[in-house]
Formats: sequence, C-alpha cells, structure tokens
Amino acid sequence: MERECRLMADMLRESKSTVVFTGAGMSTESGLPDFRSAQGLWRGHDPRRIASIDAFHSNKEDFYPFYRQRIKSMLEVQPNPGHHLLAKWERMGTVRGIITQNVDRLHRAAGSLQVVELHGNLHESRCSRCGAVHSSKLMLEQENCPLCEGYLRPAVVLFGETLDEGNLDSADALSRAADLFIVLGSSLEVSPANWYPRQAKLGGAKLIIINRDPTQLDHLADLVIHGSIGECLVRADEFLAIPGN
Repeated sequence: MERECRLMADMLRESKSTVVFTGAGMSTESGLPDFRSAQGLWRGHDPRRIASIDAFHSNKEDFYPFYRQRIKSMLEVQPNPGHHLLAKWERMGTVRGIITQNVDRLHRAAGSLQVVELHGNLHESRCSRCGAVHSSKLMLEQENCPLCEGYLRPAVVLFGETLDEGNLDSADALSRAADLFIVLGSSLEVSPANWYPRQAKLGGAKLIIINRDPTQLDHLADLVIHGSIGECLVRADEFLAIPGN
C-alpha cells in the first residue's frame, strides 16, 4: 500500500480542488456498524419496517427502539485519524469540501466545516408537528416534543423520503468543481452516491477510491486502494509533509 499512498499524496499535491466523498466505511473505523455486511444494521431486519417514514407513522414500537440504539452507539464513538486528517487538509486548503452519506457528524466533530450531509444527521431530532429542532438525546427519554406534544423523529432521511434539494445542489456543485475526487468507504451501489464520482470524471477530475471491498466504479478510478482508510490517509499525509517528495 506504500506505493499507492505515495501516488495519492502526489495527486493531492497537484490538485487545486479536491473533494472527498465518504460512506459507512469511514465510520466503521470509529466503531460504528455499517448497514449491509454480515454484522451490519440491516442483519435480520427489513429497513423499511424499522427505518422508514411509514414505520415512523405506523410502527413506532420498532422505530423508536431502533433509533434509540443508533443514537446511543453514535454517542459512544469519536472521530478516527482519517476524520482528523480530512479536517487538517481542509484547514491547509488541500481539501475543498466533503460529501457524506453518514449521519454521525464525526466529520464536524473532527473540525471539518465544508460538509454536505446527504442523509441528514443523527445528532438532532425534530418535531413532526411544529418542526422544532432538539438534541437527539431527547429521543432517548421521550417520544413527544416538549413544546407541542407532536412526535419526535431523527433529523435523517428515512426510507420513503427524498433527499434535501439544497444538499443535492451543494454536492453537485462540489463534484463539478473537483479536479480530484476521493471516495472513502462507500460501496457506490446506490444513487446519488454512484453519480458524483462519475460526474467528477466527466468534468476531467482524477478519481481515487479507497474501500475494503471492490466497488462498481473501480474501473473508472485512476487509483484504487483496498485497505484501511485511516492507515492510507496517515501514510499519504506523511508523504505530503516531505518537501519535494
């Protein structure tokens, strides 16, 4: 992996506009489970029964326990070295912005500022009646809004809901502006996750994919690394720090 990380550092050094796209694999390195693996969140569950807008309305007895467990798990983890390095690279001007499928807000906790959260975030809850925003910790204690008694829900995009148009527009603009697009920990199996790397490539950007398993877009990438995201970013950062390397 040493050669690949050195190449990544070279590509980062040459780039004027690097955009990063992160998926569940970024968070698993902090200890959060993914969704589709053998030990993932959907193991033994139908997501549309427990994590959909229909479940929120008609299956609260499964909906609330599922999301309470997710909130508890999220509160127990911290950003990993990869999160911190992306924040550092943003401060340096190396990274322009991050597009993420993750709802854990670990990028923001690490200090990243330009983050597009395609699927919302699990740190907040909002009232389905009055729209008031609360900490998601409130959902650990009660189901109803303290202001109007409407039902609380996590501030994430549930199955059966559409993604926020503003977030889609922001992600689209970042992808179009990229001359280097880096995918970290996404299988790229669903839209729009599998569209943004294609869009960047169509605009002339170079594409790096780092994921433990092969993805459907590996054939489009200029560099593919199958391994630990954190280890690769740390190594690339070391090469970046070497003048003239």
